Amino acid sequence: MWLMNETCLADFILEGIFDDSPTHAFLFSLTMVVFLVGVSGNSLTILLICADPRLHTPMYFLLSQLSLLDLMYMCTTIPKMAANYLSGRKSISFVGCATQHFFYVFLAGAECVLLTLMSYDRYVAICNPLRYTILMNRRVTLMMVAMAWLGGSVNSVTHTLILMHFPFCGSRKIQHFYCEFPAVLKIVCGDVTVYEKTFYISTVSFIVLPILLVSASYAFILCNVIQMRSAGSKRNAFATCSSHLTVVSLFYGASIFSYMRPRSQHTPLQDKVGSVFYTIITPTLNPLIYTLRNKDVAKAVRRVLGKVRTQ
Repeated sequence: MWLMNETCLADFILEGIFDDSPTHAFLFSLTMVVFLVGVSGNSLTILLICADPRLHTPMYFLLSQLSLLDLMYMCTTIPKMAANYLSGRKSISFVGCATQHFFYVFLAGAECVLLTLMSYDRYVAICNPLRYTILMNRRVTLMMVAMAWLGGSVNSVTHTLILMHFPFCGSRKIQHFYCEFPAVLKIVCGDVTVYEKTFYISTVSFIVLPILLVSASYAFILCNVIQMRSAGSKRNAFATCSSHLTVVSLFYGASIFSYMRPRSQHTPLQDKVGSVFYTIITPTLNPLIYTLRNKDVAKAVRRVLGKVRTQ
C-alpha cells in the first residue's frame, strides 16, 4: 500500500511546447508578451469597472467576472510553463498537476455558464428595457455569478477527484505544457473507456447547451431588432451585442476545435496549438474587444485617466 501511494504521488513530466531552438525562443518570448498584455488588459478592466461608478451596472459587473475568470485562466497554466522552460526542468508534482487540472476545468466551465448568462442580460436589455432594472437587480446578478462559479467548481471537483484517483504508469510523461484532461488520461493504467465517455458527455453539455441558450437569446433579440423602426435604435442594439457575440464565437470556437473533434483527428501539436489559443489568445482579446468596441468603457478610460492627471 505504501509503495502504491508513493507511485501515485510521484512527479509528472510535462513535455512543454518550446525547445531550445532560436525559433522557439522567439515564440516563447512572443507568448510571454501576449500573456503580459492579457494579464494587464484583464486587470485594468476589473479595476476600471470597480473605479467608475457609471459602470456599476449588471452588464459591466458580469464583464468584470469574465475578466477575472480570464485572468485566473491564464495564470493557471502559463507561469508553470514559463518556469519549466526557463529552468530547463519539465516536472510537475502530483498535487500541482491535480491543482492545475482542477482550476482549468473549473474556470472553463464557469466561463461557459457566465457567457450564457451574459447573453440573457443582453436579451433583457434589448427586449425588455423598461423592466431591465427589475429583472436584472443586484440579487439576480449575484445569483447568476454564483451559479457560474458553483457550476464550474462542482464539475471540476468531480472530474479531478476521479481522474487523479486512477493509477498512472509508464514514464508519466504528459504530452502537453500543462495537465490537460486528455493528455493526463493517456498515461492512466487500466480501462478508462466509461469515464472518458462520461467526461465527453459532460464537456458537450457545457458547450452545446450554452450555445443553444445563447442562440435562443440572440434569436429573440434579432426578432425584436427587426421590429424596431428607428435605424439608430437598430445600430445601438447591434453595437451592444457585437462585443459579446465576438467573445462567444472565439471561446466556443476554440472549445469545439479542442474537445468536439473525433479523437482520430487529434495530434499532440494540434492540441497544444489549440490550448495556446484558448488559454492565452482568447483571454487577451476579450478585454480589447470590449474596450475598443464599447463607448462606455472608452469614456470611462478617459475619465479615469483625467482624474489621475489632475491629482
